[in-house]
Amino acid sequence: MNRLPFRSKPSSTWNDAMSGHRHVAVFDVGKTNAKIALVDLAEMREIAVRQMPNTVLPGPPYPHYDTDALWLFLTGGLREFARTGSVDAISVTTHGASVALLDLDGELAAPGLDYEYDGPDSLCAEYDAVRPAFAESGSPRLPMGLNAGAQLFWQFETFPEIRERTRTILTYPQYWTYRLTGYATNEVTSLGCHTDLWCPGKARFSSLVKRLGWLPLMAPVRKANELLGAISSATAEATSLPPDTPVYCGIHDSNASLYPHLLAREAPFAVVSTGTWVISMAIGGEEVQLDPARDTLINVNAFGDPVPSARFMGGREYEMMMIGASVNSGMDDIEAVMKSGAMLLPSVEMRSGPFQGRRHRWTVDEASLTGAQRHVAVSCYLALVTAVSLNMIGAKGPAFVEGPFAGNGIYCGMLAAATGREVNAVAGTGTSIGAALLTSPRRSLPWQDGLRSYDPKPVFTEYARRWNAELGGHRAR
Repeated sequence: MNRLPFRSKPSSTWNDAMSGHRHVAVFDVGKTNAKIALVDLAEMREIAVRQMPNTVLPGPPYPHYDTDALWLFLTGGLREFARTGSVDAISVTTHGASVALLDLDGELAAPGLDYEYDGPDSLCAEYDAVRPAFAESGSPRLPMGLNAGAQLFWQFETFPEIRERTRTILTYPQYWTYRLTGYATNEVTSLGCHTDLWCPGKARFSSLVKRLGWLPLMAPVRKANELLGAISSATAEATSLPPDTPVYCGIHDSNASLYPHLLAREAPFAVVSTGTWVISMAIGGEEVQLDPARDTLINVNAFGDPVPSARFMGGREYEMMMIGASVNSGMDDIEAVMKSGAMLLPSVEMRSGPFQGRRHRWTVDEASLTGAQRHVAVSCYLALVTAVSLNMIGAKGPAFVEGPFAGNGIYCGMLAAATGREVNAVAGTGTSIGAALLTSPRRSLPWQDGLRSYDPKPVFTEYARRWNAELGGHRAR
């Protein structure tokens, strides 16, 4: 990494001048894969994409992200986009539960810890004694490094030399905007992503940060859609981009998916982001008491507002239950499942979601189900657990399903029946589009993507009623 001087914030005059971009390069770092996409905001679509695996290196000193490989991938992608077309601006979105530590020279003080490493669990008791309460942070206690505060605590206690070297702490999207520009910042969607570092209700750092003396290390907090400044001279040389190419602060990936909906819709509504995790987010819903033991939490959206949320590993559960099975289900398969009462009850992945610690069971002999019928029953199960999640966070109004489950008509139909509300399957949005929209001056957005709407159907409504009745006897641990 080339040494970068810390830079001051650009003037508001220059900030106002650099707006109205059409072609936005988005660096999108997921836990499994990273991609760089060129987004055409006029057409709201990706027009070029490059992708690579997001490799975790084994160490020393612990499993960590290969940031050098990611940087080469990023600069190479930007260089390719610069040759083939215009890049009007750059935005970044990444997975959560990660931070970067910089030393006095602006280099990494330590590698970025892989949040799936269980090292932080060795100091659970010590960390639990100092972490803030859920009422303050909106952050449930999570294993491994899924609480960024637990990562930092473990790194600093286990490796005192890392604490000694650290001069600046950045959230992960902002590490990459720092690499691009030299401007060191933090941002609230990543700070508010079950880190223990943020107080969503008061929009400030949590008591943990002050208690452990980390406050002086925290880079200034900027908004996700705030223009940081132009790329550095080193980045311009590495990418062949114009030296005045602007870079925006960046955003946590789930909130990147949420952002277009915030621009396009009036509350109340809910967004269900599906993938390995199914994350439900309620906008303008009822005020409810969240239960951290059931995987509810407070996220923070791009405008800094608290968002009641719930999650479970729905994509992982689907893969676990459907290995080798057919997914080409027709009406005959749906009718067979409805008639037989074949139901899957929670929980397939027992370490997450609203039914943690409960082992799943079938109401029929699962060997009696064809692959297509199994797909129906598993899809219904996932929709019904999603409905429970939406209820726990006080969701109201229509629900918008994004990601792989948006293409599952059984899931969407059952979700409409289980919630008694309209469900819309969304095509064409995602993290890259949301991150690109951060560069736009618009504060409203006509919805341009196709929606497929699902209303409650009696056949699904009756199944949902029976599933919940079965669940009543399955609630006890």
